[in-house]
Amino acid sequence: MNAIAISAITFVCISGGALLGMFLRSKLPDHHLSADAKDVVRLGTGLIGTIAALVLGLLIASAKSSYDTQSSQVTQMTASIVLLDQLLAQYGPETGATRNLMRRGVVILADRMWREKRSDTAKTTPFEASAATEAFYSKLQELSPTNDAQRSLQARAIQISTDIAQTRLLLFSQADNSIPMPFLVVLIFWLTIIFASFSLFAQPNAIIIGSLLIFALSAAGAIYLILELGQPFAGLMQISGMPLRNALAPLSL
Repeated sequence: MNAIAISAITFVCISGGALLGMFLRSKLPDHHLSADAKDVVRLGTGLIGTIAALVLGLLIASAKSSYDTQSSQVTQMTASIVLLDQLLAQYGPETGATRNLMRRGVVILADRMWREKRSDTAKTTPFEASAATEAFYSKLQELSPTNDAQRSLQARAIQISTDIAQTRLLLFSQADNSIPMPFLVVLIFWLTIIFASFSLFAQPNAIIIGSLLIFALSAAGAIYLILELGQPFAGLMQISGMPLRNALAPLSL
């Protein structure tokens, strides 16, 4: 289920909690709405509200940190690929076939990264390097340097290609960053209780109803933000793949 659908369900649940509070107010006898009852409900709501606020804050911070980390990894991978191509160009014209394989491998790499992040089946599929990537590594190892400069360039190219592979594996291992569903259900339940308590002791009017709907939309927006940041390769806030795909486009073979 995508972030928009879950956020819409959250909004409906929270708004339903507010309506439930209004309904109970109209049905309960007056002695159930006394000052003592109001104080107890407010104290309990305050406790739950504090816990919910802390959880929402921590989830937003964690999701933003994960998003920034993966965005940084993609940027670092892009820079490393450009640097690797430049090193191979400095090595000599005999690396033309190797650089061509790398270009093909980069396109396949980007396609697989963004596809596996969107697919639920990818979470249970073991990681496998593409044929173009394996061929590139083989060509890189088969280079026969004839002087110290070429040997140094080959060693640096092998190290950078290893770093790229490690970053790729890190991104693959971080494919599932979503909030566990039981955790999300409990959080939505807390928010529903809080909004039900808001309307339980307030005489409904246009201002109160409108305010509660805006507050419910804001809470659902927080859930949406957390879910979107937890899926940086999909949705409206996804990391762009164009820099990686076009990293080698201006370079000539």
